[in-house]
Amino acid sequence: MIWAKEETLSRAEIEGIQLDRLKKLVRYVYDNVEPYRAKMDAAGISPDDVKSLDDLKRLPFTTKQDFRDNYPFGLFAVGTDKLARIHASSGTTGKPTVVGYTPHDLEVWAECVARLAAAGGADSSDVCQICFGYGMFTGALGLHKGLEHIGACIIPSSTGNSEKQLMYMKDYGSTLLVATPSYALRLGEVALSMGLNPKTDLKLRTALVGSELMTEAMRDEMRKLYGDKLTVTQNYGMSELMGPGVSGECTELCGMHINEDHFICEIIDPETGDVLPAGEKGELVVTCLTKEALPLIRYRTRDITRLFYEPCKCGRTTARMDILSGRTDDMLKIKGVNVFPSQIEEVMLRFDELGPHYEIIVDRKDHSDILTIRVELAPESMTDDVSELEKLRARLKSSLRTMLGIDAKIVLESPHTLKRFEGKAKRVTDNRKGLT
Repeated sequence: MIWAKEETLSRAEIEGIQLDRLKKLVRYVYDNVEPYRAKMDAAGISPDDVKSLDDLKRLPFTTKQDFRDNYPFGLFAVGTDKLARIHASSGTTGKPTVVGYTPHDLEVWAECVARLAAAGGADSSDVCQICFGYGMFTGALGLHKGLEHIGACIIPSSTGNSEKQLMYMKDYGSTLLVATPSYALRLGEVALSMGLNPKTDLKLRTALVGSELMTEAMRDEMRKLYGDKLTVTQNYGMSELMGPGVSGECTELCGMHINEDHFICEIIDPETGDVLPAGEKGELVVTCLTKEALPLIRYRTRDITRLFYEPCKCGRTTARMDILSGRTDDMLKIKGVNVFPSQIEEVMLRFDELGPHYEIIVDRKDHSDILTIRVELAPESMTDDVSELEKLRARLKSSLRTMLGIDAKIVLESPHTLKRFEGKAKRVTDNRKGLT
């Protein structure tokens, strides 16, 4: 279902809207956000210099450090008396990233999420169970208001107590699940342990997943658990940009459609900052065109993806983002090789003998990096045959060497050994931090 006419405009119409809004945005930010005005003055550019979309690349970037340097409200364009809501990141590495919304921002947010939810398979008949944590995190309330906007029924079950989640899901007839990919898998695993068959005992037909990276192999794992009837689509956003609502997959599963009348996306070389041509992979940079409280120009997301502009079979004409392949700040340099956790996950989930749960550990001994991967066996692959396990270990090690170009130590674990996560999964432990 196509929710809004803005999703089907011609490229010329989309760019016309973007240019008009970009000019107004730059003036608005220059007049109301002192730290960014200082950046523009230092770069020798004024709002009057923005005459085309190509001029966007002349504007300075905004970064996570800008949020830290101007905590809590220094990047806001309005005072707290104009705010309707405040959200914030978890702040696990220091002060949280604080974001805010005017009443108009909340309306735009709900509209953006509604478009992506509809593209991803949701409609007004759905009973939607939201298994994101409610609170300062933007994900739960963002999906909640967007799904309400399309007329769906909401079960705000939040996180935790998987057995109770499954009771709600079964008794209330949930048809749509909102969760991280890892928690969607966890719920299926718990259902089996409770004697439920997720394919026949639950009514789920759609999963709108987000908040963490999902590979195609992980999508396949969800279908194995819940059956081919389940449509799994992912959506993209982050607190700084809005929360969920920037882009999302349609049921054609060929990239995440961008709400281009509200966001301009660029791909840059993360080292040089140069804008890359369409189709090339690099760091995603997003300009928020319509936010009142926290307007952002050229925000460096650190997410690695690419953009393509061909119209989709679904009828939408908006540009699409490829599925994320990692983050520049998640990249591990091991023995001089750049390694993304998503590469490791992609390899492991090709093996039917393995479950979807794993841990990546990096150590250093005698000035040499050591990569260890702990991964659970699938329950049906448990065996006492040491030779079979060694063959599996060797196959996995060979496949990882082909993908990464380096060797890894493989530890095969029994099912239900590794830690489970209800929110974002923490897969990597780098014990080299602080070592030289």
